[in-house]
Amino acid sequence: MIDLIVLNLTCPGLSTYTPSWVKMDEKRFPRASLRKAGGVLQTAEVISLFAGETVTADSKAFSTLMRHLKEIDAQHNTVIMVQVENESGLLGDSRDGSAAAEKAFQQDVPSELIQFFNNDWDNLHTDLKTTLSSHFKQQDQSTGAWEQVFGKGPRTDELFMAYNYAKYVERVAAAGKAEYPLPFYVNVWQNYADEDSDNNWPVVAGGGGVPGDYPSGGAVRNVFDIWMHFAPNLDFIAPDVYLNDYAVSCAAYRHRGQPLFIPEQRRDEYGARRIWTAYATYQALGVAPFGIDTLEPETSPFTKQYKLLEEVQEIVLQAQRTRNAAQGFFFDEWEEGAAEPQYIFKKGGFEVLIQRSFVFGKPGPGGGMIVHTGGEGKTATFLLIGCGFQAVFKSLSSKSHFTGILSMSEKKVVNKDTGELKTVRKLGGDETRSGVSAIMPNANPDYGGFPICVTVPAETMIAEVVAYCLEH
Repeated sequence: MIDLIVLNLTCPGLSTYTPSWVKMDEKRFPRASLRKAGGVLQTAEVISLFAGETVTADSKAFSTLMRHLKEIDAQHNTVIMVQVENESGLLGDSRDGSAAAEKAFQQDVPSELIQFFNNDWDNLHTDLKTTLSSHFKQQDQSTGAWEQVFGKGPRTDELFMAYNYAKYVERVAAAGKAEYPLPFYVNVWQNYADEDSDNNWPVVAGGGGVPGDYPSGGAVRNVFDIWMHFAPNLDFIAPDVYLNDYAVSCAAYRHRGQPLFIPEQRRDEYGARRIWTAYATYQALGVAPFGIDTLEPETSPFTKQYKLLEEVQEIVLQAQRTRNAAQGFFFDEWEEGAAEPQYIFKKGGFEVLIQRSFVFGKPGPGGGMIVHTGGEGKTATFLLIGCGFQAVFKSLSSKSHFTGILSMSEKKVVNKDTGELKTVRKLGGDETRSGVSAIMPNANPDYGGFPICVTVPAETMIAEVVAYCLEH
């Protein structure tokens, strides 16, 4: 079996991989300058976008790489897409303070950017509109330097950097696409201190909420419209999800109908449970935990999740082709007194309430997905995939006076290429709490000392449930 590979490339930042002749040649590859207190300029470990030969050299190198890749791999398709840039942006300041950058900042804002904001205002992300609303108004035809048009402050600096980073990466991507037109994308170091923060770590670990604390000019939500428009040779923009609300990030990066791909995320149980939300609710192309190669497969939390995902891959793909056919969910470690998450899925004439799995003792974590596979009205069929949750069904018909579970059966995939399922055993009674809910238990549910196992674990983590209703 040939593994499929996504190439991850880094430019124009400097790293230990950067050749010494690039680092030492400040004339050809001048550095960005960070503006420090008292007007002091500090040389950054980043090449400036605004002078020298950087974009020309990067474009040449990238086109050469893509030409080579086509020569050796076009017949095999081992490499399926390429990350052109890694977490673009400037750290340490909201914009480059070098002489060349300052000159560009004092020039008139490019008319193409003003026109884009005016012509596409209704389609801009809410966060970008909020950034613009303090100074720039829709249908604003004014010209002038960046601070004249957008106001003074780090958000204007970020707009300036985002426009120039997008134009830079577009030149590099276009050169590569001309040689070998694989799908291209960039990934994003997000703002970890925004309102969607899922972050109990010190600020220094993930950066603050001001451009420069996170890479200024990178394709975060409040500027990624600029990237999408001015870097058309990028096929999508991908979020790295570490310290942000997972579902919020997934939803945000489906903006303008672009596909979702998560090139970096947490590699622990916390992260592993969340992949079902990406795949089922937001139709993700893929999810890649960072540093997974440092974990032993036997103990990695992703081993179990990926094994199940491989089994149901065709079912997931079929669900992704149908609008709102599936929903993913997850439940973290239970905390006494904490608000319990619940998920509502409406399809086939039924409302399905997804909750943490019933136990007599301490509730456990879980995650998975629900898929509507057929039926509408009096009966509807659903697949439950995963563990640690239960589903409660309610008819949406105004005529209904009773909703129940007509049947529940454990399933096994017998053909991964077609998604064909085989019934392993019929479930009922304790597995459905006498028809109250369809239970998908954890591997080791806590019975709380109760002597009878009323939540027998399913081996396959796949069940088919037919819900029904009685009407007046």
